[in-house]
Amino acid sequence: MEWWPQLEGRLEQVVREVIAPAADDTDRQARYPRAALDALSHAGFLGLLSAREVGGLGGGLAESVRVIERIAQDCPCTAMVLTMHYCGVALIEPFGAAPAIGAVRRAIAAGLHVSTLAVSEAASRSHIWAPAGTASGADTDDVVHLNALKSMITSAGEADSYVWISRAIQGEGNTLWLVNSRLPGLHIPSRFDGMGLRGNASSPIAAQDVAVPRHCMLGADGEGEAVKGRYLMPFFTTLIATTSIGLMQGVLRRMLAHVGGTYFASTGAALADLPTIRAYLAQAQLKADQAQLLRDDAVAAVQAQRADTRTRLLQCKAAAAEAALEVTNIAMRVCGGAAFRKELGIERLFRDARAASVMAPTTDVIYDMLGQSLCEAAR
Repeated sequence: MEWWPQLEGRLEQVVREVIAPAADDTDRQARYPRAALDALSHAGFLGLLSAREVGGLGGGLAESVRVIERIAQDCPCTAMVLTMHYCGVALIEPFGAAPAIGAVRRAIAAGLHVSTLAVSEAASRSHIWAPAGTASGADTDDVVHLNALKSMITSAGEADSYVWISRAIQGEGNTLWLVNSRLPGLHIPSRFDGMGLRGNASSPIAAQDVAVPRHCMLGADGEGEAVKGRYLMPFFTTLIATTSIGLMQGVLRRMLAHVGGTYFASTGAALADLPTIRAYLAQAQLKADQAQLLRDDAVAAVQAQRADTRTRLLQCKAAAAEAALEVTNIAMRVCGGAAFRKELGIERLFRDARAASVMAPTTDVIYDMLGQSLCEAAR
């Protein structure tokens, strides 16, 4: 798009001046990156996916990938918060006919509203397509009542709205809702204190008889999986993969700076002069590049509506998550004691990298899905 070069310059400025300097404190204090979101809002990035008709930039998957990749190089936590916002927007945008949803779309486009996904639940764990939470109400009721215990919801208590999944009101399947995060009956039972991505407020949310207007349903009752498959899956898998890819780029940058600028006093040789070190660096770059190429092909598959799109989307999330584990392991080995300390920044990225492989659908669940597809194709 013609406006992208200017926007890319704004993004670089926000990352360098706001996001990167705060990344260590975001991690140490488990502090939600509110200042980063404010800066991204002022620069137009909260409305990146919002339609031009409501004041947004009208961007798409390719632009959101570039934004998340750059941010994740310095603060994967902020990248994940923005990822879940973009995922929420991807589900909100197609259903803006209702006045309440239209108002949220305009607020997002103006940078005044942060959304997120409220999908995972304690009862269903990584099987995010099978919620235990319910939505109840008669056909003639103007409101329905939500009851659930959500788990690991990014931006819990911080976002302005949740894109919520429940069982269908009637029959089989599940249903999506746009839920105002300030509604009575919503509360956060415990705060997040995790190994990595410590500032993303990924906490449980309990809902007890939360009254939600029926017109805040996103799509038809019981059709949640179809809606998610069409609008959410391209963003969800590729942007989580992209957070891992940006993280790997950040780790490689820090590794190269360390080995190129660290010397042995006895010989004057740099760490980068050691063949073993160079081999490890090559392995790390290869892993990162493979994940990026697969992600890029997944984006191309979405844009071309290829028959293998679902496979590529699942593959790119799993591949990037596993590659991030390997690349950060290499970084810890290559940089040794320096990586073990906080100041180099590798230790933080090492911990952050652990999240994607256990984020639903986990890598193991994705392997099972892909394996099932292979077996079905072979019959």
